[in-house]
Amino acid sequence: MVNKVILVGNLGADPETRSTSSGTAVSNLRIATNERVKDKDGNWTDHTEWHRVACFGRTAENVARYLRKGRQVYIEGKIRTRKWQNREGQDQWTTEIIADTIQFLGGRGSGGSSGGYSEPSSTSSTSSTSSSSSTSSSGDEGSYGGGSAPDDDIPF
Repeated sequence: MVNKVILVGNLGADPETRSTSSGTAVSNLRIATNERVKDKDGNWTDHTEWHRVACFGRTAENVARYLRKGRQVYIEGKIRTRKWQNREGQDQWTTEIIADTIQFLGGRGSGGSSGGYSEPSSTSSTSSTSSSSSTSSSGDEGSYGGGSAPDDDIPF
């Protein structure tokens, strides 16, 4: 079975970053993707879909540092639905993308498509069921591509 998501979209807001009780950084992103569809009259319209994305560890720290509203990103990850209780004690469900890889596209403040920063995410969940995975086959913490941040700002 396969649970894989690939998105290319724009941030709808600045990332929201916090830390777990164990000190792991967690960033939440809202990503908008667009597609052109024909309506029932045959006219082309844009359809925007909003996605919730979560990333962890160094990826979350770098997302918080470098990404801002409007920035285009490439995301690979998996869909996860988690159950939680609201303030009234009622069960709620949230479906989100757990990012394994986030690549920053375009230059700072531009919508272009130059190279960017890419880092596999070491995912762990704060819910009762936790998992850990990484897309890095060599066991390193990430790879960095050229262009979206000045060389002296990239945390090697």
